[in-house]
Amino acid sequence: MATFDLSDKEGQFLVKLARQAVEEYLKNRKRIDAPKDISEELRIPCGVFVTINGVENGEKELRGCIGYPYPTDPLVEAVVSSAISAATQDPRFCPLASKELDKVVFEVSVLTPPQVVKVKNPREYPTKIKVGQDGLIVERGMFKGLLLPQVPVEWNWDEEEFLCQSCVKAGLPPDNWLLPETRVCKFQAIIFEEETPKGEVKRKGLGGK
Repeated sequence: MATFDLSDKEGQFLVKLARQAVEEYLKNRKRIDAPKDISEELRIPCGVFVTINGVENGEKELRGCIGYPYPTDPLVEAVVSSAISAATQDPRFCPLASKELDKVVFEVSVLTPPQVVKVKNPREYPTKIKVGQDGLIVERGMFKGLLLPQVPVEWNWDEEEFLCQSCVKAGLPPDNWLLPETRVCKFQAIIFEEETPKGEVKRKGLGGK
């Protein structure tokens, strides 16, 4: 699990920072400066993803998700960059419009450093990962795909389906995790999300709940 944690207050700060970064960028095409008066935890380089979900009649639908798989930038800087990219550069969607900001919720997932899953036989992979706890990165040659820990929970996948879908995300056939040359890494995430657009920010538990 994570070697460090974030307080609820820090998580709330990060989600509000993500929304603020997008609002300012859509309004003025300017990147906000990350605040300087912050806790040490928020300065630590961390992998992070910002997810933007549209909300309609209580149902959520993905609107954008981009981030940093590896801890290359201070957390606050990575959140600002990821939020703007999720809103404007996710190739699956057209850029977010300012008028949509009242209809979307922001979610920030802070990642632990990815660790290679070691197995003697690839068929052992499903026993080495846990839905509701782990996220996956699948790599094979130039192909790479990442799925956050909340994704298999939301889609009700088991461990094997999670591996297959991670391969698909990487642009590979679903059964490529069974090939010896394919590398599988896992990580965990501390997740905070808005309950409603611009609403209260809560820590998000997984495990199918």
